[in-house]
This record gives sequence, C-alpha cells and structure tokens, in this order.
Amino acid sequence: MQTFSLIFLIALAISTAIQFWLDWRQKNYVSAHRDQVPEAFKNRVSLQAHQKAADYTVEKGKLGTIDHIISLLMLLVLTLGGGINAIFSFWHGQGLSPMTADLASVASLFLIMTLVELPTSWYQTFVIEEKYGFNKNTPAQFIKDQLISIALVLGIGMPILALILWVMDSIGELWWLYAWAILISFSLLMSWLFPTVIAPLFNKFTPMEDSSLKRRIQALLERCGFSSNGIFIMDGSRRSGHGNAYFTGLGNNKRIVFYDTLINSLDEEELEAVLAHELGHFKRKHVIKMLISSSIMTLISFAILGWLIQQDWFFTGLGVTDVKSNAVALVLFMLVTPVFTPFIQPISAWFQRKFEFEADDFAVENARGDKMISGLVKLYEENASTLTPDPLYSAFHYSHPPAAIRISHIEEKMRQG
Repeated sequence: MQTFSLIFLIALAISTAIQFWLDWRQKNYVSAHRDQVPEAFKNRVSLQAHQKAADYTVEKGKLGTIDHIISLLMLLVLTLGGGINAIFSFWHGQGLSPMTADLASVASLFLIMTLVELPTSWYQTFVIEEKYGFNKNTPAQFIKDQLISIALVLGIGMPILALILWVMDSIGELWWLYAWAILISFSLLMSWLFPTVIAPLFNKFTPMEDSSLKRRIQALLERCGFSSNGIFIMDGSRRSGHGNAYFTGLGNNKRIVFYDTLINSLDEEELEAVLAHELGHFKRKHVIKMLISSSIMTLISFAILGWLIQQDWFFTGLGVTDVKSNAVALVLFMLVTPVFTPFIQPISAWFQRKFEFEADDFAVENARGDKMISGLVKLYEENASTLTPDPLYSAFHYSHPPAAIRISHIEEKMRQG
C-alpha cells in the first residue's frame, strides 16, 4: 500500500469515527431528554409534541448513520476499490475524444451515485416523513423531481464542466485561476436565474394577493429600505407539511417566498417577524460575506488541485493507475476533500449561527420580538425540531442556534430595548 493510500485511510477512519460518535451522542442526548419539556418551553410546547420531535430526530439520525455507511462504502469502492479507474478506463477505451470520454465518465459516476443514494431518500420521504405526518409527496412526483434534477445537472453542469476541463487542458499552470473565475461567475448567474427559471420547474409560485398581510410586509420592506421583485406563495404543501420562508435571487431578481404551509401556521405579526429575520441577513451583509468566504475557499481549493494534478501519488494512492486526466483529478479531489477537512464544519457552523443571532437582533429591532419567539416556537413544534440537541453535535451540524439558546438571546435583546 502506498503512503498516500495509508494517509487517506487514516483520515477517513478519523473523520468517520467523529461522525459516528456525534450521531451516537445526538441519539442518546435527545432520547435522554425525551420525557420532559425543557423549562424554557414548558408553557409553550406540549409533552406530546416534544416527544414527537425527539422520536422524529432519532429516526432521522438512524437513517443518517445508514446513509453515512453507504457513502463510506461507495467512496472506498470508487477510490481504492478501483471504481473510478474502471469507469474512466472504459470510456477512454471506446474510441471517443479525450474530452467526450471524460464527460461520459463523470456523467456515469454522477448517475451511479444518484442511484445509490435513492433508496435512503425514498425511505426518508415515504416512511419517516409519512409516519410523522409530514409527507404530501407521491411516488410519481418524487420520480419526476429526481429526473428533473438529473436533467439539470447533465444539461447545465456538463457544459460548464466541459469549459473548466478545456481551461485545465489549454491555459497552462494558472488554469486554476481562470477555472475559479468561471465557476464563480456561473454560480452568480445561477443564483440570479434560480427564482424565475430553476425553482418553477419544481414548484408553483403565486404572487401574494393584496391583503393586510401583504401591506404589512410592504411596510416592513419600506422601513428597512429593501426592494424585491415580488412576494410569492410557494405550494410547499404539495410535497411536505414543513413550513419555511426565504429570500432568493440576486440584484433586481430578488424574491420573497413563503411556503403556503407557513402562511397557514403563523399569524400576520409572526410572519412579519420571521421575514424581518430574513431581511436581517441581507441588511447585515451575510449573503455577501458568505459569498466572499465561499469564493476564497474555492480559489484555495483550485490552487491545491493545481498542485495535486502534478503528483502521481495523488492518482495511484487513490486507486487510479490507467487514466490520469484532469477530469480524474477533479473527481478525486471533490470526493476525498471532505475526508481531510472535518475541522471546517464547526468553524463554518459557528459563523452561520453568529449570523443567525445578528439576523434575530435585526428582527427584534424592526418587528415584535415576542412575535418572533411565538413564531419560532410554532415552527419548532410543527416541524418537529428537537428542543434538546446534543451541544457538541449541534456545534458541528447546526447552522441555527439550538432553540433554547436562540430564544434566550431574543429575550435578552428585548430587555436591552
């Protein structure tokens, strides 16, 4: 076994052990606090709802562990097991041009990985979500969504990949700088197009009718100096009973979207407070900050890949001996990078939770804090979100602060005036 193969296996063992240990902690912690509603929620959440959230969280966690095992086995089969080597060797032996063979190989890998992940996704939707009363999806709709997603990846992703591979083959040693610029430009374009081109392929978006709620929202937007391209209601109930609200798009193509399930769950002042929170992300420049940090990380990743492509041990150490193309290097890099970067997870989650606190502060300043709290409690209850996550697990995986900490922060902000 080569040195890099051993390093890869050690890193994989460590990252997998951390993940399984965190999953185990979360399951035990949530189960241990199942029979008592936390003090902060005793007058807000029923024991039955709290227990439902605990059971739902544990069941999702068990499926997540199975999913991790499947992903682990798939990674080993594709790398040290020779899967990537076999797929690329097959297509490069069909008399195709190098670019066509590379694209066919990547497309094949994508389809294989999608099919492998399909059973757990199906189980999540039609067993767990169904059991807890959230699923509104149908098998036909589920399959349609999968086919649309695959078509989008192949129809949009493959041409961009072809352009990046051409740059890698043609530009010279600084190819990674040009590839980075292409990828960032593409990401910005897709963010701008998403509300009007991509999202309508999956859901129906109806402009909010003139009502007291719409007037309240428009008044909030004016107070905050925010302009959008419309307020829309999304038919989220067609697939799920979960509720949400979000901003989407960039520049003059920004939209405010409410799930229809959320509209039916919260009163107007609670919806205003939830929207004020989302506005806070824009006013506090969180979107720009995340975009900048993501761009920097992508640039660093491309620079590292530019060095790794020149190292034979990177290919042979991961089971590739026959075809050492740029496409192979790109696929290997994307697959194995998470194995070596588990430490980034808690750092990223910390910044995301910091942004959530700042957005909550903005909501309290521009809407009613008590309505923000009551709206959040309803969302926690109706989405069966556990009120008692394991602190260490949440530090790694939660982009939002745990419920008790978040509400305590809002209450403290209200007291400060």
